[in-house]
Amino acid sequence: MSGAVGIDEGFYSRQLYVLGHEAMGRMSTANVLVAGMRGLGVEIAKDVILSGVRSVTVQDDQHTQWTDLSSQFFLKECHLGQNRALCSLQQLTALNPHVQVLAYTQPLDTDFLLQFQVVVLTNSSLDDQKRFGELCHSRGIQFIVADTKGLCGQLFCDFGECFEVLDSDGVTPASVMIQHISKENPGLVICTDDKKHGLNKGSKVVFSEVQGMTELNNSQPVEINVCGPYSFSINDTSSFSDYIRGGVATEVKQPVMFEFKPLREALQDHSLLVMNDWGKERRHKTLHLAFQALHGFVKTQQRLPQCWCQSDADSLLAAVRELNKVAQLEQLDEAVVRSLSYTARGDLAPVNAFIGSVAAQEVIKACSGKFTPLQQWMYFDALECLPEDKDQAAPSSFLPVGAGAIGCELLKNFALVGLGAGEDGKITVTDMDFIEKSNLNRQFLFRSQDIGKSKSEVAAVAVREMNPQMNVVAHQNRLDTNSEEVYNYNFFKGLHGVAAALDNVEARVYLDGLCIKYQKSMLEGGTLGSKGHTLVVVPHLTASYGPVKSNSSGDIPLCTLKNFPHRIEHTLQWARDQFEGLFKHVPENVNQFLSDAEFVERTLTHGDAEALETLEGVWRSQVNMEAGGTRPQSWEDCVSWARHKWETLFNNDIRQLLHCFPEGEVTSTGLPFWSGSKRCPHPLDFDPNIATHLDYVVAASNLYGQIYNIKGRRDRNSIKKILEGVHVPIFTPNSSVKIHTSDKEMEEEKVMGSNDYYTSYESSDDDSNFHMDYIVAASNLRAENYYIPAADRHQSKRIAGRIIPAIATTTAAVAGLMCLELYKLVQGHQNISSYRSAFINLAVQYFVLSQPCPPPHFEVTFMYFTAAKVQTDSFLALWLDRLDKPEATVIQRKGKVFFNN
Repeated sequence: MSGAVGIDEGFYSRQLYVLGHEAMGRMSTANVLVAGMRGLGVEIAKDVILSGVRSVTVQDDQHTQWTDLSSQFFLKECHLGQNRALCSLQQLTALNPHVQVLAYTQPLDTDFLLQFQVVVLTNSSLDDQKRFGELCHSRGIQFIVADTKGLCGQLFCDFGECFEVLDSDGVTPASVMIQHISKENPGLVICTDDKKHGLNKGSKVVFSEVQGMTELNNSQPVEINVCGPYSFSINDTSSFSDYIRGGVATEVKQPVMFEFKPLREALQDHSLLVMNDWGKERRHKTLHLAFQALHGFVKTQQRLPQCWCQSDADSLLAAVRELNKVAQLEQLDEAVVRSLSYTARGDLAPVNAFIGSVAAQEVIKACSGKFTPLQQWMYFDALECLPEDKDQAAPSSFLPVGAGAIGCELLKNFALVGLGAGEDGKITVTDMDFIEKSNLNRQFLFRSQDIGKSKSEVAAVAVREMNPQMNVVAHQNRLDTNSEEVYNYNFFKGLHGVAAALDNVEARVYLDGLCIKYQKSMLEGGTLGSKGHTLVVVPHLTASYGPVKSNSSGDIPLCTLKNFPHRIEHTLQWARDQFEGLFKHVPENVNQFLSDAEFVERTLTHGDAEALETLEGVWRSQVNMEAGGTRPQSWEDCVSWARHKWETLFNNDIRQLLHCFPEGEVTSTGLPFWSGSKRCPHPLDFDPNIATHLDYVVAASNLYGQIYNIKGRRDRNSIKKILEGVHVPIFTPNSSVKIHTSDKEMEEEKVMGSNDYYTSYESSDDDSNFHMDYIVAASNLRAENYYIPAADRHQSKRIAGRIIPAIATTTAAVAGLMCLELYKLVQGHQNISSYRSAFINLAVQYFVLSQPCPPPHFEVTFMYFTAAKVQTDSFLALWLDRLDKPEATVIQRKGKVFFNN
């Protein structure tokens, strides 16, 4: 447990990078009610429980029916006739040990609702929505209505008359380095040109580390006016001291107030509709009336419209027309009203997954005060999933690649829709990873007792529980060139398609290549915090995922890492490299030297400088410290080594750099050397009473001891005692040392190999092995050298471990959208307008659903050679061979050959 409010960082690891400690601290005090435990309700409850509120009460006064099993993933046949809330309680409770989950089986009433900070209604009547909505609005209770009917969904939010949002978008506050600040009114701030400032007009910033014009440091937030991508103006600086150098301007997020109307009033306000598919504006405005009419139909008929019943559709359409006499929509989409009537009895897992996850994200916003809430209506439909020309779905075999967060959600939806459950159907899921504690927060098929087990095997067992008829096989293979004998032509021949639930671009590209080669459809999706995307690839109909796009913009120049860092990312990368070099590379070299007779000969081929450094490191590590080596004989030797390493890195090396480039150094053009992104550093003096200083020694000495099987210690007082006896020699800078100021100089003199500063440290759930202790301490000490604001352990772990922020709501939404495309693939839809690619951002209610891009076409013009009697078929074969496109579809038309995809 960690943090001011006892947040379990191991469990909430990835979600904390989305929400932050403060927002999650506020969530941990919230009590939430989710009314209705059919498919939509359980989806919302699942995501809210995983998010980490104080308690979730699930309410339902009805019993389980056969139709519930198609979308309620925690209900089974044995639950038929029993209360839905009670039957779901055990599984919901197991999702998160930090959240209290309760069941309530009585009808809702006013007194009961007053216990909660957030109330969510599903499968509710319009009368109840109005009645309870008025109560919640008047009592300051955040109120959410979610509903799905067939392929359509509805969402409504009312967070009261004055709802404060502390962070509207969740984007990390901008932080920019300053190159100059003018003395005038208004003062002009020029930023370094390595990165655009990213600020907006009206943003507020605070200043720190400014030298000269120190009046700005630690002042109240200052409002800015954007002058350009690298400059902005502030208040009057004409009376301030002269600016000398340095400084950082950091954005300060400002609270935003939102006002909501109660449901009864909001029903009449069409301006409150948030669009998510811009080609459907008229359709969704019509759905706003159609859902109201549907409530009226159920109230009078005591049932939903019959499936594909023309008379019921006529009745619903008449009611919508009546409502439009007041609403005055210019044009109704009567087709969508009929489609809603035809399909309203459907209860589809993918629709519930999408609407439910968006609703759950609104609950998180209501509890945390983070992200922009929905204002106030949203409608969604996937009517393109309906059959084209009465096509019927055939038994399908699919390959989900990845059983992580998206993979778990996909498999859940596959089980509920019956994919792979037919006699000829089959699901083959492959994932080479094993379950870790941090997975449990969003990979909901796994429990604490599964930690250390294969993801694919545990997931397969879990979905068989949901649908015992599902034919699912688990593999533990990575899809790459090493597994091509398994995933070959014969394997793909039996597949209908592939679902990519992968966490890196390279793997997606490889899988896309296989799908092109074997002409198979692919569903692809990914998430980054609150953002998500989906892509559907259909052979000869849509564009493929495509090759990796080269992008080196994220690479950090080596000279920046070695001598001129100016961001915390630079010091963390430097600390990672120190860790790798000191505690990984040297031990690996020693092991190879002792076990491989050809190690020395092979090392000598790497170049003189690198070979000398490697072999010297091996020799020194085998020689005791008394003889001039680095091999310790005791724990005290390890502490002494760590203390000397501290002095070298954070004092001596900096003094050497300043000896070569003094603080007042100027370039050949007369400009200050230490300007722009070059921050003039200062050496640190060791003080064991400063936490960061001792943190480094504790971590470094323990890691060094581990290499030589010397038992370490954590007792800081005993380590301080040892340090009192450590002699640190006086350092004198060397005038003959040359320090390189660019990567070009480093390359020309081949001072170091090109890979020295691009290492392979990977994050781990194990925080007890001193790895992160070393990296955090080393990074923050170097940051102090260069006047760079430090990063806490949690943030450092994300940057150093390259951890991708993740939250269960986005994962479920993406999987739901992917499975809606699955309906179309299985039915064999051939109209590209039926398919949707999506980009969503649940933090700001941003939804873009668009038609996929068509495939590129390649045109080749050819001539017939009658005299040579060249046959058309052989000519085409020649061109196919020349173009190396054996997988292409060839269309011959009027003397031309068209290569599709």
